[in-house]
Parts: sequence; C-alpha cells; structure tokens
Amino acid sequence: MRQLPLADPGTPDHRTPARYLLWVAGGQKATLLGGMTFGILWMGAQAFVPAILGKAIDQGIAAGDTERLLFWTLVLFGVGVLQALAGIMRHRFAVVNWLSGAYRTVQVVTRRAADLGATLPKNLATGEVVSVGASDLAHIGNVLEVVARFSGAIVAFAIVAVILLSSSTLLGLVVLIGVPVMLFCLGPMLRPLHKRQFAQREAVGELNSLGSDIVAGLRVLRGIGGEDSFSQRYRSESQQVRAAGVRVARVQSVLDATQVFLPGIFVVVVVGLGAHFALRGELSPGTLVAFYGYATFLVMPLRTATETADKLMRGLVAARRVNRVLSLTPEIVDPSTPVTLPSHGDLVDPVSGIRARDGLLTAIVTAEPDRAAVLADRLGRYDDGEVRYGGVPLAGVTRTDVRSRILVSDTGAQMFTGTLREELDPSGRRTDDELMTALRTASAEDVLVALADGLDSDVEEKGRSFSGGQRQRLILVRALLADPAVLVLVEPTSAVDAHTEARIAERLREHRADRSTVVLTSSPLLLDQVDEVIFVAADRVVAVGKHRDLLETEPRYRLTVTRQTEEEVLA
Repeated sequence: MRQLPLADPGTPDHRTPARYLLWVAGGQKATLLGGMTFGILWMGAQAFVPAILGKAIDQGIAAGDTERLLFWTLVLFGVGVLQALAGIMRHRFAVVNWLSGAYRTVQVVTRRAADLGATLPKNLATGEVVSVGASDLAHIGNVLEVVARFSGAIVAFAIVAVILLSSSTLLGLVVLIGVPVMLFCLGPMLRPLHKRQFAQREAVGELNSLGSDIVAGLRVLRGIGGEDSFSQRYRSESQQVRAAGVRVARVQSVLDATQVFLPGIFVVVVVGLGAHFALRGELSPGTLVAFYGYATFLVMPLRTATETADKLMRGLVAARRVNRVLSLTPEIVDPSTPVTLPSHGDLVDPVSGIRARDGLLTAIVTAEPDRAAVLADRLGRYDDGEVRYGGVPLAGVTRTDVRSRILVSDTGAQMFTGTLREELDPSGRRTDDELMTALRTASAEDVLVALADGLDSDVEEKGRSFSGGQRQRLILVRALLADPAVLVLVEPTSAVDAHTEARIAERLREHRADRSTVVLTSSPLLLDQVDEVIFVAADRVVAVGKHRDLLETEPRYRLTVTRQTEEEVLA
C-alpha cells in the first residue's frame, strides 16, 4: 500500500509545463511501469481475440473438427481470463498513478504557498490558487492515468499489424495506413481546443477570485448596500465563463463525433473490401470475420490515442497554472550561511529607532495607524530591514529560526476548520489547564461556555460562527499558547468592548511575565498597563516613556491616543 501524502515529494522542475509533467511522472516510475505492463497485457489480449475467432471458424466450424473448435474455445477462454485479470490490475495502477500525481502536486503547491507566505497573494489572485486545487489536479492525474492505456494501444496496434499483414498484405496495409490517417485528421482540432480550454481556465480563475472577494467582504457589502452591484458583476462574469465553456464544448463535441464517424466509415470500407476478397475466394470466412473484428477493435486504440492527446493538452494547461505558483520566489529568503538567534535579548529596529527591551511589555503607538502593520512585518522579518534580536541581525538568520523566536499576530490572522482545541493548539502540546489559562487571559471563557462540546466543538471555515470580537479573542489565545520569546500583537483588542479590553490588558502582563511582548495599539486601556510606550511618527521614534507621562508631554501622542482634533489639543 502506497502512503499518501509522500514524506518528500521532491523538488519540482517548473521550467515548462512539459518538464513539470515529466518530473511528476519520474517520481512514480514503478507504478507507471506497472500500469503500462498491465495496460499492454489488457489491450494486447484483446488484440488476439479476432484472430482466435477466425481460427475457430476456419479450423473448427468450417472444417467440422470438434477438437480444434474445443481447442480454440479454451484458448479464447484463457485469453479472456488474462484480459480480465490484467484489466483489474491496470485499473488499480491507474487509480494509484492518478492519486500519486495529484497528491504530489498538492504537496509541492502547498509547500510553495507556505514558503511564499505574504508573497503569494501579492502576485496571484485567490481564484488562481483555488483553481489549481479545484480542477488542475484532476487534469494532471488524468495524464498519468491514460499513459497505461496508451502504451497498450501502441502495442496492440503493432500486434494487429503483424497479424493482418501475414493474412492479407493489401487489407493489412489498408487497415494500418487508414488508422493513422484518421488520427491525423483529428489532429487539427486539438490546437483550437487547447486554446479554448486555456481561456476557460483563466475565466474560471477570475470568477473564483471574485467569488472569494465577495464572500470575504459580504458584511461590508451589506453595510453599504453594494450587494446588487457585486451580484450583477458576478452574474456578468459567470456568463463569460459559461460562454467560454460553450466554446470549448463546440470543439469537443465535433472531436467526439468525429471519433465515432471516421472509424464507422473506415469499418464499412474494410468490411466491403474483405467481402469482395472473400467472394473471389482470396479470404476464408474466418479471416473475413477476423478482419472485421480488427477493423472494429482498432477503433479503441484510435480513441485512446486521441483521448491521450486531449488529456495531455489539458494537463499542459493545468501544469502551466501550477508552474505559476511554483515559479514565484519569496520576498524574504534564508541567508547562505545563517547564524543562530540567542534565547533572549532586546528587539531593535535601527531604521525607526524602536527598542523593545527584553522581558518587558512594550507598546508601539504610530501617528499613522496604517503604518502599524508595516512595523510589525519588519519586526517579524516579513519585510527586509535591519532589525536585530539580542544583537544578531534577523537578516542573517533562517526564517524558521526567526519564527520560533518571534511570533507576529496581526489583524489578518485567520481561523481554520477543525475542532476548537486543534484551532487553538495546532501542535497538540498544551494541557487543558494551559488552554483554560490562555482563554482566561484573552477573556474568552464566555466563548467556550456557549459551545455545546466545549474545546471539542467544530469551528467553521474562517470562524464564521463566531462574532468579530470572539474571533479576535480566540486568535489571541492561539498566539498566547504558542508562547514565543517575543510576541508581537497588532491591535489585539480592536473588536472587543471596553470592559473586556480592560480585563485583557490587566491579564496580559501577568500571562507574559518575564517574556518580551510588543503591542501595536492606540488603546488607552492597553497603554496604561504596559511597561513602556514608544511613540513613532513618520517611521521614526519621537518619544519613549509611560503612557500618562506622554499624555502630558507629547501633544501629538495625546492627539493620536485620544483621537482629538488639533484644535482641541492646542486649546
């Protein structure tokens, strides 16, 4: 039994779509060879059936020889058993190959997405990534699945070629030349089909992105009455996707019909020629039956060949989308010769002058609120900078080492599906007492009480069943349970009421005692509880001190924290 997902999917070759498909195939050579072997046996066994029937007719029925008829009947039975067993194994290998190729793609795309972090949404729309998981995986799996049948089709064609040419050179040449000619006639349809399929994928990706945006901003849309406007836009783009799908279906339907029509005409021609030769005594009845059987049988290899070409085209389109994700590089990369961060120390940003002292609860207030997230990204090395921890530049340390020491929990943090226990403690290392302590610090006990199954209750996607304030508190619980050396929180109480915020402010200091905590906020309730406040304006530290002292000595700080107008401050 093959274990999926793989322990190590390997390093993908994403230079071209074809190279990516070859890389995926190279990672499962054993199962591909197994599928090809049984595919050859399966279709090869079928290739011998018309010849066996012809022999049974000529040597058994026409000659009145019961023993020869019984012999060929047993041979036919044996070939049938071999075909059935080979068909079962071929199908098993086909499923394994499909799943292996799809899972390998899931793993490399997921790993790349995790490695890219914030770089991914900056370069690709959500719908692009969703389309990879929704449809492109299936097309890559289909390419690997059809390989076994295509190999069998090639070998079966070779077997039939030998048998037909040994029976009748003229009819053999008609069959062997006619089949490739039919395949060649179908070729011109594949290129426009490929182009239309690619256009349809692009339209689906854009529609998925729009759908994700609408769902994410549904509350805002309802608040400003924008539902009708976006609904009309979604309907319009849906019609574009429908039209793209119809354009694909037009070519696909002609291709499918031609795959039936041309072989039908071909079979009529072969049977007519065979009957003519039989009437002239140049072909025996059994040979005529065999030729008819082969003319009919060769439709299967033909359709398999065109199906392979179609699936390969779809697979190349899918691989191109996968390569879009794999070809992206993260904005922040690990150094070639990394150093190790110390276990503790001051977190210093020389550019702005920020110094979060070791073991203290520090607040950073920015005169420009939109700059808070930028400062947090820099302190957590999600952006390039000269930040140091314990005197060691973060730029000289691996991202893994930085993440193990410094955790940034900002307003963009998300909740995922699963139980609440898994959501709060993904690693499963914390005890119930530790979970309850963190819930109390975040003043989130009421959230737990309202759930029927407590910590084992299911969490909906993005925590939709919780209010904004409940989600914010649960995200804070998750950050507290991670227990990093430095915890950077961006507006952790912006969605809660004043009483809850006051409780969180009082408890946070106790929970994070002797560990560094940096809170980017302008909330007076939080600021009144911290050890030190750093006031930043125009990306430079303007003042450092206690909250109450800064209120008296720094007018701009008072303006920012109390949200007064400049006229009120001057008065």
